[in-house]
Amino acid sequence: MSKPFDYSKWDKIELSDDEADCHPNIDKESWFRMKHRSRVEREENEEKDKAKIKAEMEKADHRIKVLEHDLKKIDLQRKQDKEEGDDDDDDDDDDLDDREGLLAEMNELKKANAERQRKLDEYEKNKKWNVDNMFQVKEERTVVNPKAGELTYTETGFIKPKENLKKPSASATPAVASSSSTKPAAAATTSPASSTKPAATPTDTKPAPTSAAAASPAMAAATTTTVVAPSRAPVELGAMETYHEFTEKYANIVEQFMAIPDLEGSKNFLLQYADILLQENSSNYLLLASLEDEMNGYREKMKRTARQAQIVSNIAELAKTMKTHPGNVIVPFFTRLEQRQYLEEFLTGVKAFTDKIIRRAVTKKQEIDQQRAAEEAEASGGNRTTRDLADVPLEERLGPGGLDPLEVIETLPQSMVEAFESRDVEKLKEALLQMDPEEAQRHMDRCIASGLWVANA
Repeated sequence: MSKPFDYSKWDKIELSDDEADCHPNIDKESWFRMKHRSRVEREENEEKDKAKIKAEMEKADHRIKVLEHDLKKIDLQRKQDKEEGDDDDDDDDDDLDDREGLLAEMNELKKANAERQRKLDEYEKNKKWNVDNMFQVKEERTVVNPKAGELTYTETGFIKPKENLKKPSASATPAVASSSSTKPAAAATTSPASSTKPAATPTDTKPAPTSAAAASPAMAAATTTTVVAPSRAPVELGAMETYHEFTEKYANIVEQFMAIPDLEGSKNFLLQYADILLQENSSNYLLLASLEDEMNGYREKMKRTARQAQIVSNIAELAKTMKTHPGNVIVPFFTRLEQRQYLEEFLTGVKAFTDKIIRRAVTKKQEIDQQRAAEEAEASGGNRTTRDLADVPLEERLGPGGLDPLEVIETLPQSMVEAFESRDVEKLKEALLQMDPEEAQRHMDRCIASGLWVANA
């Protein structure tokens, strides 16, 4: 059985900040400084004493070597004299006296060295360990990164995509658990902007959302959402040439980031997927997602997405100011938000951003409507086979109830006629509300029977 390791030397660890022997009336900081200074002075004195002892030992060792050389010389001389037959007794007595004197001096020196060594061993045995002498550096290495001088972020503060594009595996995608798992059906089709999906370019709106993106208002208002971001291997991104490539590969991750309801979850998710979410394409995606949510009537979802977009843009702006990689400022950014002043400033910025999104959504809807009207006008103007309704035979233009739409529209109030001509549903509703309910119902029944109004369309 092997001998167990001896831990006894760790029993003499000296702590300068030990409060055990500090009197209550003495200032602790002053007491710690005094103990530290005393320890340093004691160690300096011990080192000086050990250096002096070692110097004396080296001097004594040198003298012992000289004496040993002289003794060998005397012994060699006596041996030569015996071989030559020189029996001078006086010379022999002198050599004997010299030899005995040298031996006595050498023994004294060895005895003194033994005493000095014992003192050094005593110092080492009673040595007290502390933070300065408990460890020592055995090896030092300097590793130079050949790519240390290359910037991995843009001038605007976003992360540059790396080389060797690899799509993240499905197992690396974190899960988003929500108190509402309802998927949107055709909610987007009820809005005026739903029939026209803008192209997937950074200057319009985002591409068709995934199941996590098109969350219903009920899901957007969920307060028990939790985000689980498991450990994963770093994703190696490629040089994204187009915004479309980014959305095809990482839309699901950005959508899950959009669904996070709190700042703590956002921080953890950013730390896990910073290489994707802190790219400029990700910021564009969040911006366009906010606009599309507002156009489709998801106001609460738009506000949450706008907040996430502001988190990304603020981190990029902070990285640009500090001239560092945006991944290095994630924790400092959220640490600042723990202070009331910075949090209020951030929320004010989010509010201003959402107001801009709301105004832009109104303008965008008008642009889409104008574009649609222009396309319809162009199509109707270029179609030579189009005929006026009056030119259509009566039997062909009769509605499902057997009424002629031309006759019916002539009997309608002017406000309803204008609503039908402009195809404005809201205007038609206002006209009906201003009329007597029975009269309004009679006009609508005739419109349905003539085909002017298609019920449940």
